[in-house]
Amino acid sequence: MYKLTALLCFSILGLGYGLPNPLPQSLDLEHLDQYDTFTASEDDLVDSSMTDLSDATRYNPVQTNVYHLFTRDNPVVSQPLILNNPTLLQTTNYRSDKRTIVLVHGWFESVISNFNSVLIPVFLAAEDVNIIVVDWSVGASAIDHRIAIRNTIASGQAVAAFINWVNEASGSTPVMYHIVGHGLGGHQAGIIGRNVDGDVAYITALDPAFVGWPNHPDRFNRNDGQYTEVIHTNYGINGYLADLGHVDFYPNGGISMPGCDSNACDHARSFFYFAESITSGGFTGRQCVNYFAAVLGRCDVLPGRLQMGGLKPKFGRTGVFLLETNAAPPFSQD
Repeated sequence: MYKLTALLCFSILGLGYGLPNPLPQSLDLEHLDQYDTFTASEDDLVDSSMTDLSDATRYNPVQTNVYHLFTRDNPVVSQPLILNNPTLLQTTNYRSDKRTIVLVHGWFESVISNFNSVLIPVFLAAEDVNIIVVDWSVGASAIDHRIAIRNTIASGQAVAAFINWVNEASGSTPVMYHIVGHGLGGHQAGIIGRNVDGDVAYITALDPAFVGWPNHPDRFNRNDGQYTEVIHTNYGINGYLADLGHVDFYPNGGISMPGCDSNACDHARSFFYFAESITSGGFTGRQCVNYFAAVLGRCDVLPGRLQMGGLKPKFGRTGVFLLETNAAPPFSQD
C-alpha cells in the first residue's frame, strides 16, 4: 500500500515569487518543512471580488511555470526542465522511449500538495516512467475564481507548448503521455491535451472544478485525448456535475465520501482512489444509464462493468459508472 504522508519538497526559488526570471532548482523530497508556499486563509476568501494577489493577476505561465522531472533514477530529488534548453534536457534522466506522466495540481495548491506527494511514488513503483510535475502555483493562487479560470487556461496552453518542445527535442510522441490533473488542474489537463500537437493517449481529470466552468468553452472535453476519464467525488461544490469524459466514474454517488467530514476531504479522495487503482487495480464500476442514476445510486439495470483508473487507457470504452468504497484504505471493495 502506498504511503499517504507528504513526500515532496520544492525549492522556493522555483516558485517565481518576486523573482524576475526564476531558475528552477533540484527538489529534495525529504525536507518538506523548509519550503513556503501561498495558502489562502479564511479572511482572504471573504470577499474575493475586492482584491487578488498581484502575481496571480499578472500571471505569465511562460515565465513562471516550473517543470520538475522525477524518474526511478531520481525518485526523491527532481531535475529541472527548462523550455528551449535542449542541453539541459539531454543531461537529465528523461527517456523518450518511456511513458511520460504529467501531473497538474489544483487551486490554491502547489508542487508540494498531497496530490503530487501521493501520486509520484505510486507511479514510479508501478512503472518505469518519466514524471513531469507542473508547478503553476503563481496562477493557482488567484482568489477570484474568474482570474483562476483565466490562469488555468493560460497555463494549459503554456504546458502544451512545453510538451511540444520536449517532444520535438527528444523524439517523444503524444501517444506516450498520460496527463493527470486535480480540481482546476483537471480542466487544465484537458486544455493541455487539446493543444498538444497530436493525440495524447490518456487524460485523467480528478474531480475537475465546478465554479465558473459549467458551459465554459474551455472546460474538460472527452475529445481532449484518445481516452479521457473523470473521477467525481465532490460534485456541485468543488467538483463538476455532468459527464465530461469518455468515461465518468461517480464513487459513492460522487459527492459524500465514506470516512470524510468535509468537502475538502471529499475533493481529495479522487486522487487517493486513483492512486490505489494504480497499485491494486481495484474499483469495479457498474454502468449507469446516465449521471442522474449514478448520483441516486441506481445503476443495476445495465450489465456493463469497468475498472476505474489504472495505468493503461481503456480505449473504446464509454459511459457513466458507479461504485462504492470503504471509509479508509484500502478504499476498494473488490
